[in-house]
Amino acid sequence: MTSFHDFALPVAVRDELARQGLDSPFPIQVATLPDTLAGRDVLGRGRTGSGKTLAFALPLVTRLAASSTKQAVRRPRGLVLCPTRELAQQIDATVAPIARAAGLVTTVIYGGVTPKRQISALNGGVDIVIACPGRLEDLLEQKALTLDTIEVTVLDEADHMAELGFLPGVRRLLNKTPRGGQRMMFSATLDGDVDQLVDRYLVRPAVHSVDSARSPVTAMSHHVFAVEPADKGAVVARLASGTGRRVLFTRTRVQAKNLAKILTAQGIPAVELHGDLAQNARERNLAAFTSGIVRVLVATDVAARGIHVDEVELVVHVDPPAEHKSYLHRSGRTARAGRGGDVVTIMLPEQAGEVRDLMRLAQIKAKPQKVVAGDAAVTRLVGEVAPYVRPSRTTGAGQALRSARAVGQRGARDPELPVGHAAREDAATRGAGATKGTPKDEGVPRRKAGPTGGGAPKRGSAPKDGAAPKGGAASKGGAASKGKGASKGRPAPGRAPASDRPRRPRP
Repeated sequence: MTSFHDFALPVAVRDELARQGLDSPFPIQVATLPDTLAGRDVLGRGRTGSGKTLAFALPLVTRLAASSTKQAVRRPRGLVLCPTRELAQQIDATVAPIARAAGLVTTVIYGGVTPKRQISALNGGVDIVIACPGRLEDLLEQKALTLDTIEVTVLDEADHMAELGFLPGVRRLLNKTPRGGQRMMFSATLDGDVDQLVDRYLVRPAVHSVDSARSPVTAMSHHVFAVEPADKGAVVARLASGTGRRVLFTRTRVQAKNLAKILTAQGIPAVELHGDLAQNARERNLAAFTSGIVRVLVATDVAARGIHVDEVELVVHVDPPAEHKSYLHRSGRTARAGRGGDVVTIMLPEQAGEVRDLMRLAQIKAKPQKVVAGDAAVTRLVGEVAPYVRPSRTTGAGQALRSARAVGQRGARDPELPVGHAAREDAATRGAGATKGTPKDEGVPRRKAGPTGGGAPKRGSAPKDGAAPKGGAASKGGAASKGKGASKGRPAPGRAPASDRPRRPRP
């Protein structure tokens, strides 16, 4: 069996990997490390969760540690570009400990926060910058840093950067890095725009395709639950009620916010993650989910690539995604790092054709089964039911965290309302996930035909770290699916008022 000791890594780096319990590299690491450590340009293709971050982190740190150049103020030597703030933070969480072991310093640069700390870090001297394109360009214009000393450049999730319209900015940034530097690009898929990037900026790259986005994950089980509109809320709430981590995906920010509130009110603490949240709220909610304080995360597609959390046992597509790539990226939140996981797609009667096409394009075989909340097919995926957490008068993300912490400290179950029984089912039926329609997607290209309608975002000038490029709003057209049965007692997370129509996400 291959181990990290088989590669020319610094002793301090190997020791750090051992401290983290990492000894056996993943296939994409085994495939790419001989070339990346030798300084070759590399194109790596693999799905999220395949180990791509460590695949580029190790050669990035190793080569900079062995370089004759030294750390300097505002002159980083390594650059990692990625599409979202959450992903930047996740990458830094992997790179920083390895870098510290080798005596290197990292910093993270993204929009949505004051640039003062980022500029201060650059002034203190850093070796590796992990950045979103928009804010990095802003700081370059302010002369807060230069890229003319970059020795190793990494583009992570290049296909997602293309989808978000970041490639013009990426090109401008790459043009500012030295031609002779090493470049690595990692992407789940190779579309036309990404191909052009490869042709222009990578020199005779070694290509390694391991566990692509379309290849099946044997440890991941896919299920399609056909439900009536009146039963959808109860099924969603039951699926959310287990003790393990689970991610529930909705189409819009409004739906995500409402569903998190509804679940919390029903005694299932949940936090939301979407483009309308302030950066500190996003970090707080993701930290609560990562640490296990809260076990349910309700997210839009903005989170499909930004969540890198192991031990997510269940992903629920509360609303089917608009296209198969989103399905694969959403589903990739589970069955990570060699573990198993389940994926459930909730399908209303009028969505049958849409879901059938979605599964065909994703190359997923999952026969729809008609269910209600109490069916064995549902309860089997729930597993052990988590204790009921009594909500206070104020519900929402903050209360979810407070309630979850409180129940963790007490280890108590509400004596008046047994979890997973009729009371919870009744509450769920009153609102959770009962969507009345399917509004425009958040951050996902839409089909031109069918119940989801819409068009792909236009390409143009570089957006700011996940915001849409100018002219990038979804095109008109396409009727929303019209589900029935949303109750009047609670807000259904399905339809946004005109003033809240979703915009492109702000990761």
